[in-house]
Amino acid sequence: MEAVSLYNFCATENDELSFQKGDVLKITNMEDDPNWYTAELANRKGFVPKNYITLKSHTWFASRISRHVAENRLRQRECGSFLVRESESAPGEFSLSVSYGNHVQHFKVLKDRDGFYFVWEENFPSLNQLVEFYKTNSIAKERTVFLRETEPTQKRPHHAHALFDFHPQHSSQLHFLRGDVIDLLDCSDSQRWKGRCRGLVGFFPPEYVQPIYQ
Repeated sequence: MEAVSLYNFCATENDELSFQKGDVLKITNMEDDPNWYTAELANRKGFVPKNYITLKSHTWFASRISRHVAENRLRQRECGSFLVRESESAPGEFSLSVSYGNHVQHFKVLKDRDGFYFVWEENFPSLNQLVEFYKTNSIAKERTVFLRETEPTQKRPHHAHALFDFHPQHSSQLHFLRGDVIDLLDCSDSQRWKGRCRGLVGFFPPEYVQPIYQ
């Protein structure tokens, strides 16, 4: 997964990664910590603050969903419809779930010692490039299956209930308290939603809320 930095960040600890506004970072691990990712930039690695970057939005990236949920979303979808999700068994790794029409096949996305991703023989510096490759090259060995992006069938929520208090660490973020109802303005980024609460507008992590579907 790739991200674009919104601001300059100067590391203050040895395990943090400095970057400049506009840099494209390679996100290598989405930690449980709600405030930090692990990323790479120009062969340097370290922790980066989530509120300083924005993930490149893709409808195919489903973040932390289970194998079962992925199967429910993809079952009976067109052959080649797919999702990339964070691995349940190996934190920091990814799985590629692909519809075969009548069932769903799961591929583990592996990483070599140089940090390149691969499913078969071909290696890629980012998940984005891996996905693009298999749109024109079969992801399956026993049959021809090209990855194809499809629009999500689930209706987009317009509101959400806050499950926890969220206290911003940056002026671009939205402050809310548990139980607040948030107007959802933009949910295109799976890791960083935009909403309105108590007359204020800002960004927040979606895991802090429960969408309301009407």
